[in-house]
Formats: sequence, structure tokens, C-alpha cells
Amino acid sequence: MKRRSSALYLTRGAMIAALYVAITWLCSAVGLSSGVIQFRISEAMCILPVFLPEAVPALFIGCMLSNLIAGGVVWDVIFGALATLIGAIGARLLRRLPQSLMWVATLPTLIANLLIVPPVLIFAYGVTDAYWFIALTVGIGELACACVGGSALYYLLKRIFR
Repeated sequence: MKRRSSALYLTRGAMIAALYVAITWLCSAVGLSSGVIQFRISEAMCILPVFLPEAVPALFIGCMLSNLIAGGVVWDVIFGALATLIGAIGARLLRRLPQSLMWVATLPTLIANLLIVPPVLIFAYGVTDAYWFIALTVGIGELACACVGGSALYYLLKRIFR
């Protein structure tokens, strides 16, 4: 594998973070990027660490910036970004899976968000819905965006990066 220059690494990372913020902002414009019902199309990008190591910190920074821009409380900014970071690290660790099983690399994002986001919504925002209802709605959004969208993105990008 070729050594990557630090300038290329930083540039790609910045582009990934900016794209995550832009896509999340578009979802936010129609009320789908935060709250009990979350449909962040940008979560599909959590498959990018399979191809690019710089995507791991970029997704973390992009999520943190998105939550800040959306007016999230400090706990949402920290723990929401942490969920994305865990998902990105998980995808990076699973990068050597056979192509037919690459959808498994999307599961760390789903699981991290299922475990972290509902308590954040309950405790940081005082959401009164039941934990399992929030887990269900967040899970459906993550399943659609991170798992289905991430798998589709993987198959679109695999010819470019491999």
C-alpha cells in the first residue's frame, strides 16, 4: 500500500467532515437529523473507514460539528459524536471482511447509536417517550441510513478504492 502524504490525509478528512455536516444540515432542514425520529443520511458515510483511515476522525468531527450547528446540548454533542466514532472505528476494524459480508461493517454504527442516543435524548433533552420506543425509532433510521445506505455506498465506491 502506498504511503499517503499528510496533506492528502488532512484534505480528504476535511472533505469527509464537511460533507457529513452538509448532508446532516440538509436533513436538519426538514427536521430529520435530531430528536426521537432521526434519519441522518450522512450516517451512510460511516462505511468510509473501510476504504480510508482518515474517515474515522473526520466522521467524529463532522458529527460533532453537525450537533453543534443544530444547537445540541453538550451531552448530545459529545455522546452523539462518540456513537459515530465508535461506528467508524468498528467499520475500520471490519475492513478485511469478504465483500459479500461487508454489510456487517455497518452494524457497529447501528449498535452504537442504539445504545447511546436514546439515553442522551432522555437525560439531556428530557424526552418522555419510553426508552424502547426511542431505540426503535433511532434504530429504524440507522438501519435505513447507516446499514442500507452504507452498504449501497460501499458497493458504489469499492471499484474506486480497491
